[in-house]
Amino acid sequence: MQNNETALLAPANGQVIALSKTSDPIFSKGTMGQGFGLTPSDGEVVAPVSGKVTMIADTKHAIGITTAEGLEVLVHMGVDTVGLKGEPFEVLIKNGDTVEAGQDIATMDLDFIKSKNLDTTIMVLITNSAMKIDGLDVEEGSAKTGDVVAHAYLKEEKEEDTSNKKLSYDELATFIIKNVGGKDNINSLVHCITRLRFNLKDEAKANDEKLKNQRGILDVMHAGGQYQVVIGNEVTNVFDAVMKQLPGLGNNPAPEQTSQNDGKNPVSRAFGNLIGFITGSMSPVIGVIAASGIIKGLLALLTLPQLGALLNVKSPVYITVSAMADSAFFFLPIMVGFAAAKRLNSDPIIAAVIGGFITYPQMITWGTAGKMMFSLGSWNFQFLNYSYSIFPMILAAWLAAKCEIWLKKVLPSYLQMIFVPLITILVVSTITLVITGPVIQGAANGIAVFINWLVSASGWIGGLVIGAFYQLLVIFGLHWGVVPLVAQQIASTGQSSLNAIICSTMVAQGAAVLAVAVKSKKADMKELGIAAAISAFCGVTEPALYGINLRYKKVFASGCIGSAFGGLVTGLMHGTMFGFTGGLIGFSSFFNPAHPTQLNSFYTFLIASAVSIVVAFIATWVWGYNDNMTMGKKVEKKQRLGSAK
Repeated sequence: MQNNETALLAPANGQVIALSKTSDPIFSKGTMGQGFGLTPSDGEVVAPVSGKVTMIADTKHAIGITTAEGLEVLVHMGVDTVGLKGEPFEVLIKNGDTVEAGQDIATMDLDFIKSKNLDTTIMVLITNSAMKIDGLDVEEGSAKTGDVVAHAYLKEEKEEDTSNKKLSYDELATFIIKNVGGKDNINSLVHCITRLRFNLKDEAKANDEKLKNQRGILDVMHAGGQYQVVIGNEVTNVFDAVMKQLPGLGNNPAPEQTSQNDGKNPVSRAFGNLIGFITGSMSPVIGVIAASGIIKGLLALLTLPQLGALLNVKSPVYITVSAMADSAFFFLPIMVGFAAAKRLNSDPIIAAVIGGFITYPQMITWGTAGKMMFSLGSWNFQFLNYSYSIFPMILAAWLAAKCEIWLKKVLPSYLQMIFVPLITILVVSTITLVITGPVIQGAANGIAVFINWLVSASGWIGGLVIGAFYQLLVIFGLHWGVVPLVAQQIASTGQSSLNAIICSTMVAQGAAVLAVAVKSKKADMKELGIAAAISAFCGVTEPALYGINLRYKKVFASGCIGSAFGGLVTGLMHGTMFGFTGGLIGFSSFFNPAHPTQLNSFYTFLIASAVSIVVAFIATWVWGYNDNMTMGKKVEKKQRLGSAK
C-alpha cells in the first residue's frame, strides 16, 4: 500500500454495502462524510483503523477513532439506535486508548436491535473526508472481520510558500525548527550578534535551501562544527522565540561524540570543533564587553579638557560609572566560564565558581604582587592576576566538564549532589592555578603583544591587507576565531591595533550598501539597504553582506576597496582602539581612558572612517551597482575544514 493510502477493515462479519445503499439519508447522502456500511452477521465489532479513541457516545452506539494521518473515523453501530440508551452495546475500550486495526472495541446484541424494528447496519465513516481524502474505494460483498474492504486516498498536503512573507518571530521560529530537522535533531543552541548557532545531531536533515530563501533569514552556513542560521539584527528575538518552543533544550545532556569517519582531516576537524567551542563561549558575552567599552570611551570623552572636563576622574559619578564598565572585564572569567559550561552542557554554576576563585580579591592581590606559591626544585610557582583573562577560563570550563562526566560515572547518585561540585572545584581550580593558568595566560598575553607589535610594525601594508580581506572571514564565520584574540589584546594590553583596522571594514561595507540604497529607485532595495547600512555602522555587517553586498558581488568588492584604504590610513597613523565596539558607534573606543588628552587614535578613526566611506560609496556608485543588475542567489557557503556536515 502506498503512503498516501489508508486501508479500512471490515468491522464485523457480514455484507459490505456502498454508503448510498444504506437506509438513513443522513448517511447515504454523505452528509456525515464518505464511508461504507456493513450488515453484520454477528455482534463482534473491531476497529477498522489504527489510532487513538477520541470519542465514545454516552449511549455506546458510536465510537470515534483518529488515525496518525489525521482521519477521523466514526464507527456507528445500527441506525437510530441512540434511543436504545446503550442497552444492546458493550464498549471494550476507553476514551484516550490507542487501538490497532482489527482490535475488539465493542459488542452489539443484534437480536435486541431487531426486536425494536431497527436497522443493525454498522456505518464506517470518515467524518473529515472533505478535508483529508481525495476519494474512497469500497469493495462490496461478503467480508470477514478484519478484511480490507476500502481504501482512502489521502490528499497531498501543499505546504504554504512563505519565502516572501514576513513571519512573526514565533512563526519564523517554527519554520526554522522544522527545517533544521525538527526538535529531535537539535542538541543545543546559542546565538551571537547575528546568528543562531545550532549543534545538530545530523546536519543532513536540515533544508539549507528553504532556510536561505525565507524572508527574515539572511543565509545558512556550516562552520566550526555548528549549523548557523544568519538572522541579522533580530537574532535575539528569534532566539527567544525558538527557545520558547524548545523549553527543555537547555537541560539536554551533552551529545556523545561519535568516532565515525566523516572523511575530514582529523586535525582540521579538531581545529573546527575548537573554534566552535571558543565561539560558543565568547558570543554570549560580546555584547556586554562592547557596551562596557563604549561606556569607558564616553567617560574618557567627558574628561577631556577640550570639552571643559565635564567629569573629574576622582568624582563619585566617574568612579561609579567606571566600575559599571570595568566589571565586565574584571569578572570576565566568571562570565566566560558560565557561557563555556552552557556550551558544553555541563554545570555552569561550577564553572562560574571557578571563575570567581581566580578573580577573588586576595588571589588578584597576590597575583599583582607576584607572590610565590611554592617551589619545586628550580621551578618557582607564582600567583597570577587572572582578571580580564579569557583562555585560562575556557580551558578550566572544559576540564570541569570532563571531571563532572567522570565523577558521575564513578560516584553513586546519592553522593553526586555534593561531591561532584566539591571535587570538581578543588581539582580544576588547583590545576588552573598551578599549571594551565600560567601556561595559557602567558601564551595568550604573548600572542596579544605579538599581534599588536606585528600590526604596528607592518604599518600601512598590514592595514591595507587586513582592511581589504577581513570581511571575507565574516562570510565564513571565521572572524569568531579573531574575536577572542582582540578581547585578549584589550584585556592584557588595554588596546588593539588590529581592532582599529577591523573597524574600518565595518564602516566601508556600510557605506557600500548605503550607496545602493541611495542610488536605487526600488523601494524594497532602499528599505533593505538603509537598514543594513545602519547595522554596519553599528558594528554588525552580516545584514549588509548577506542581504545585498554579496548578492551583488561588485558591491562587496567596492566595500573591500574602501576598507583597504581605511586600513591603510589606520596603519600609517598607527591608530589603535581601547575598547571592543567597532563601526561608527564605536567612536568612543578610540579615546584612551588612561590618557584622555592623547587624541591621535581618535583622529585616526575620523580620517580612516571618512576615507572608507568616501571610497566605498564612490566605487559602489560608479562601478558596483545599478538597478539593471540581476541580484544573485544568496551566497553558497563552502564547507569549512573541520566543520560538521
